[in-house]
Amino acid sequence: MIKELDCTGKNCPVPLIETKKLLETMEEGTVRTTVDNETAKENIGKFAKSMDFEYTVTEEQGNYVVQITKSAAGKATGMETISVAPIYDEAEEASSYKRGLVVMISKDYMGEGSEELGKILMKGYLYALTEVTPLPKALLFVNSGVNLTCEGSEALENLRKLEKKGVEIFSCGTCLDYFQLKSQLAVGGVSNMYSIVELMNGAANSYQL
Repeated sequence: MIKELDCTGKNCPVPLIETKKLLETMEEGTVRTTVDNETAKENIGKFAKSMDFEYTVTEEQGNYVVQITKSAAGKATGMETISVAPIYDEAEEASSYKRGLVVMISKDYMGEGSEELGKILMKGYLYALTEVTPLPKALLFVNSGVNLTCEGSEALENLRKLEKKGVEIFSCGTCLDYFQLKSQLAVGGVSNMYSIVELMNGAANSYQL
């Protein structure tokens, strides 16, 4: 079975994620993903290599075609799959309140340098979050990051997807007031610095973008 996937015109990480999702629907078969940039080609190739899938890359009409072949479970390595029961850890259970990742997003773009590029990267980051597991426990938006949770933001679709999946989304009330955006909040709730600190201190892990 060969399935074709046209990802031309799509920026990272969309081609990789769509290829991965299509492969996950197949027990075995081949996926041919067409992309128009080297970054997507290389990322899909690295993914295939990490999964020990057979893959080839060819050029067709100015685009790259990454062909990945997935074998049925166990066929590629000839190894038997063994199920291992999880080990109960009483200490881990007792500290379950301190599980999960909390991410603070302090601006509406990612990184330094080009702000335009940074906005593309932030959009890609939030999209990628909707496709991975485990999901973060919460996303906290402060300073200009609150622009992402307000009307007109290109991030709203992905943030609403995350909220539906159980991710808590909070925007700093002081920041919304400063930018006069409180009436335009379109996803999540309003929080304060004390609650933000509590969430971050209670998380197993946290980082800031």
